[in-house]
Amino acid sequence: MTPHAPYHHGSRAVQDLVGVRESADHVGRSIGPGIRPVAAAFLELQPMLVIGGADPAGAVWASLLTGEPGFARATGPRQMSVTGGLGEADPLASALAQEGTPVGTIALDPRTRRRMRLNGRARPTPRGLAIEADQVFSNCPKYIQRRELLPGGRSGGPSAPTRGAELTDEQRTLIAAADTFFLATVHAHGADASHRGGNPGFVHVASPTELTWRDYPGNSMFLTLGNLAADPRAGLLFLDWTTGTTLQLTGTARTDHAADGSRTLRFTLTEAVLTPSASPWRWSAPDYSPANPGQGD
Repeated sequence: MTPHAPYHHGSRAVQDLVGVRESADHVGRSIGPGIRPVAAAFLELQPMLVIGGADPAGAVWASLLTGEPGFARATGPRQMSVTGGLGEADPLASALAQEGTPVGTIALDPRTRRRMRLNGRARPTPRGLAIEADQVFSNCPKYIQRRELLPGGRSGGPSAPTRGAELTDEQRTLIAAADTFFLATVHAHGADASHRGGNPGFVHVASPTELTWRDYPGNSMFLTLGNLAADPRAGLLFLDWTTGTTLQLTGTARTDHAADGSRTLRFTLTEAVLTPSASPWRWSAPDYSPANPGQGD
């Protein structure tokens, strides 16, 4: 696999196991290194961006970047620039201070149920960071809950984060109520950040150190599951859309394939980081995606 090729052996193995290689090849033609005008226009409207990668110790994290729309924008045919950056206490801050860190990003707009992913190499800049794109592509609106951005941001910055090796009762409650999370994974040639959504309760807290969730049908790429097949390290990001609190988890994940074709992900926690008021934005209550299993039944 080269940096621009859509799939590596891990994704191919999962595609073959599920029997969707032909569909994956068709969808994979949409992946390329260039930022098209429609993607650039979408990016400039976004008030948040999720970025995933590995810290210097090798732990994989997903982190939240926020700003006024336009803080993330295309500044070249293959470059995205971000004004501002992560706070010093964020687990990925030190990695993004280095040149050439592999990262995956996802810009998800709940207002339109659209999302765009850009994977590449990050470097620090005087105003924040720049990412040279290897892969740019969009996904379908499945499992994205519609929300509106409420007027007036939250004043003040993030509170000091708390860290732990097990989930607290507060954190377990946040996860149990979640209808969305973001998932960072890595492979030998880079990193990726993706979205998972469903009705509240779709993520199950099996123990203070283990989460499980069903893998819903998607676009047949199996980028995330393919990465995990090759490298089990993973980072999860949960966002409280009302308070701006984020919960970042790092650990490992594996996929259990059942005989009936269903798939379950099992995540084992190494460390959790809870940051109150990490996001300044307030969002409305969700309009759940009609694609969510159980919705409308």
